[in-house]
Order: sequence, then C-alpha cells, then structure tokens
Amino acid sequence: MTQSKKKATPQKTVLVIEDERPLVKIIEAKLEKTGFDVVTARTADQGLQYLEDMGHVDAIWLDHYLPGDKTGLDFVATLKKPGSKWAKTPIFIVSNTASASNVRSYLRLGVEKYCVKAEHRLDEISEDIRTFLTKTKR
Repeated sequence: MTQSKKKATPQKTVLVIEDERPLVKIIEAKLEKTGFDVVTARTADQGLQYLEDMGHVDAIWLDHYLPGDKTGLDFVATLKKPGSKWAKTPIFIVSNTASASNVRSYLRLGVEKYCVKAEHRLDEISEDIRTFLTKTKR
C-alpha cells in the first residue's frame, strides 16, 4: 500500500522594515521559526527596492520611524496608491509611535493592523500575520 505524499505548502515571505538592528534579528528569527521566509530592510527606500527586485511578498511588517527622509507612512502611501502593483499587499504596522493621528492615517490608507510594540509579543504579531494570510489564502 502506498501512502500519498503530502503536497508541500510554499512558505510565505514577509518583508520586515525595521531600523533597530538587534530587533530585526529577533523578529527575523521569530518569523522564520513560525515558518515564514523573511527579507529585511532598514529604510523605506530599501524596502521599495526589495519589492521591485523580488516582485512579490505575502505581507509586510513595518515600523513607523525609519532612517532617511521617509517614514512608514510615506512607504504605505506609495504602496497603497491607485494602480500600484502592491496595493493589495497586507501591511502590519508595528511601532511604538501610537499617536491617534498616525493610527488613523495608517488605517485610512488600508493597513491590516497597527500594533504598539510595547503592548504585543512578537509571537502574537507573527500569529496575526499567519492567521490573516491563511484566511485570505494569500
């Protein structure tokens, strides 16, 4: 009797844009342990370049304050503008900058969730991303 082989599910890729290097390594390790492929960037421009080079990611983990002249809000505005090939890419904001104005702006632009770093554990955020991608079959 032969056993049917289980079809391997392709791993989902998460682009992490975070400027704090020690935190990037921790986030990367947590997401990889959860089963994601991870690509990291430190600036909004670097994140945009990775998207151009890769062509596709399944989700984006994004901080608000980033080095350079663009914030996470600028990055989201670029991705979510009409006609953008990344307009439907789910974005999860993970930042300690939780001003009501920032949260409203991100949500108006269409991010999936805004998490305050100090109020959420990494495994909770990782599970939020996994659950979202599973429900939407991305």
